Amino acid sequence: MSVQGTTAFVAFPAALSPPSAGAPLPASVASPLPLRVAAATAAVSDASTASPTLGGGCLALATAATAAAVAAHGGRRRVRAAPLRQRVVATATATEDKRFPILSKRPAGTGGFPNLPESIHPGVLTGKALEDMLDWAKQNEFAIPAVNCVSTSSINSCLEAARKMDSPIMIQFSSGGSQFYAGKGLDNKEYHACIAGAVAGAYHVRAMAEQYGVPVILHTDHCSKKLLPWLDGLLDANERYFERHGEPLFSSHMIDLSEEPLEENIELCVQYLTRMAKMNVGLEMELG
Repeated sequence: MSVQGTTAFVAFPAALSPPSAGAPLPASVASPLPLRVAAATAAVSDASTASPTLGGGCLALATAATAAAVAAHGGRRRVRAAPLRQRVVATATATEDKRFPILSKRPAGTGGFPNLPESIHPGVLTGKALEDMLDWAKQNEFAIPAVNCVSTSSINSCLEAARKMDSPIMIQFSSGGSQFYAGKGLDNKEYHACIAGAVAGAYHVRAMAEQYGVPVILHTDHCSKKLLPWLDGLLDANERYFERHGEPLFSSHMIDLSEEPLEENIELCVQYLTRMAKMNVGLEMELG
């Protein structure tokens, strides 16, 4: 997906929005300009003093400013088009290439990986590309480094190192690292900060990995039974992302129920895998 700016217009009466000091006056403001601005400004000042409360102040402000504008024109009411103020609204525009759904038309990074399977590309790997990457590593008997990241700078450092070494990499988030990513000021009730931090980190990885030209497996680390609500929130985010882009936000997740009985461990993992398989998310299980 690429995000493009679309302009929407909202009109405000000129009398209710006098220009700031030194700002040029709109061409639509009628003459005489000094008289109208001075009268409106004086009326606004008087109205604000007389009506300190919000409701009364707003009403007096509108009434006094309108009266001042009319007085400045010799008592004549004239209907004029109100000046327009702009605000930018982001709208999503679909593109054909779902491989790079975050960035705009800026050229995507190109990887130097001629020996990798065709499905593997710069950016976050999901589905078949994820499977091919893991299979290729196994066949060639090497391990892909996995680094827990807690900030944009640590993510960028990993991507830079992978680029210099001409290597794929796994970037992952723990629950604590995700909360740190979100910041201390965000409430973590019901793991809100943990979820928000991991999702924000995932979007950063997606935006930057393709620019560095690095294949990335985007993963989350140990999730114990008490942390399953954190994983639930991430799966919600995966489903929303999958609905729009045809792939999940993350490559895979880890569930660590090694402290639970083996039967319960497997049963819960099967339940989660059933949900995850519908959007091609990989699952790492910790049995014991």
